[in-house]
Amino acid sequence: MEVSVSKSGPLISVVTPVYGAHDLLEELYARLIQALSQITEDYEIIMVNDASPDDSWCLIQRFATQNSRLKGVNLSRNFGQHHAITAGLEFARGKWVIVMDCDLQDQPEEIPKLYQTAQQGFDVVVGIRHTRQDTTIKKLCSRYFYKVFAYFTNTRIEHQIGNFGIYSRKVIRSILKFKEQTRSFGLFVIWAGFRRIEIPIEHAKRPTGKSTYNFPRMISLAFNSIIAYSNKLLILFVKLGFLLAGFSFLFTLWLLFRYVIWGIPVIGWTSLIVSIYLSTGLMIMVVGAVGIYIGKIFDEVKGRPLYLIESTTFELDSDDE
Repeated sequence: MEVSVSKSGPLISVVTPVYGAHDLLEELYARLIQALSQITEDYEIIMVNDASPDDSWCLIQRFATQNSRLKGVNLSRNFGQHHAITAGLEFARGKWVIVMDCDLQDQPEEIPKLYQTAQQGFDVVVGIRHTRQDTTIKKLCSRYFYKVFAYFTNTRIEHQIGNFGIYSRKVIRSILKFKEQTRSFGLFVIWAGFRRIEIPIEHAKRPTGKSTYNFPRMISLAFNSIIAYSNKLLILFVKLGFLLAGFSFLFTLWLLFRYVIWGIPVIGWTSLIVSIYLSTGLMIMVVGAVGIYIGKIFDEVKGRPLYLIESTTFELDSDDE
């Protein structure tokens, strides 16, 4: 039985990027319908297939034929989780938009709690996972990444917080104005501001499969995020340069003092060579850091689209094509 969506736009939109989740989509779809039905029948679900290597897109298409509340978006290649979220947000028409992962660690049963809290006058309600059901390595990496990131950006970010939350329409409109190639939905929301609250939610273990965020990908994400959202690294190199220059000046004065007062000649080729290698290495590091920032600028000024769509389960508006 096909159910139509209100032409004026639904009350709630759910956006979830899909990758490597074929075995989870049936359960996710059923639990989403059950959870959303406790709030309203006026909702939509937007699943964005980020070029998943399994048959996830076939499942999404089947869901869409059964229920017009579900929209499927198929990206032309793998653009990454946060680009896929952006694609979903572009098509979300709800007064409230829920963003969640597809691996069922973000539990659909928590959606009514998020919605009820939002009705108290908040524009952003995000779930905080006090007991994360992740591997020890992933939890440690997440904890220290956010500590380092907070230092570089002067931003308070809790490592127990992910993307799972509910956001008002004006928040989503603001987020869609961000056109950076290096994307982080959660960081965009923090930067945008608005009235925000964090509430405890239950975080579940992944029922099957494993996360695609392995250690190298997490390190890459951390490095790219720091470069994209902060210039403090360059400032640290400048400070380090001044510190070394000051130390070298004082050491030079000490050598001259020893030579003039006590007649001790300047000796020590080893220390000289070590100093040369140290200073050369630091200069290469600084030049490399500057080069990375220039590379990011190069990526941004090209103005390439954030994602490309291969197909959808619904007819695109002329503005979306």
